[in-house]
Amino acid sequence: MDPLTPLETLCRIILRAREYEAQTPTDFNGDEAAENVDDEDGGALSVLDDTINDSVEEELRAALDDLGEDQLAEVLAFCWVGQGTYDATDWDEALQEATDMTAGASESTIDELLDMPMLASVLEAGLAAFELSCDGVGDLA
Repeated sequence: MDPLTPLETLCRIILRAREYEAQTPTDFNGDEAAENVDDEDGGALSVLDDTINDSVEEELRAALDDLGEDQLAEVLAFCWVGQGTYDATDWDEALQEATDMTAGASESTIDELLDMPMLASVLEAGLAAFELSCDGVGDLA
């Protein structure tokens, strides 16, 4: 299978998604646990409470926003295959549903992708279902 979206672009999205997922939001439900872990000065460990680097989200959002609607639909369909919502043999159906969902609603599709748990992993798994990999793709491997 040859994706509409260049493999290098898909791998760059995976890389940015990994960076995005690695960040810890400041308003998480572990406040009580963080308060119970004091540093030498008696305050909560700041490493547990780092702020999100907005530029990482902006870069990921920009990478997705640069895609055409058909490419954005393809990314969403790859994610659905990676999640197990669709099987690789149901690609045409997954792509059609993603295309219908993305038509005229790119911003909401991007929001859905950014809210997707483990975006990098599911996109990578979706690519792997079609024997596509980021191994050896530029310096992204």
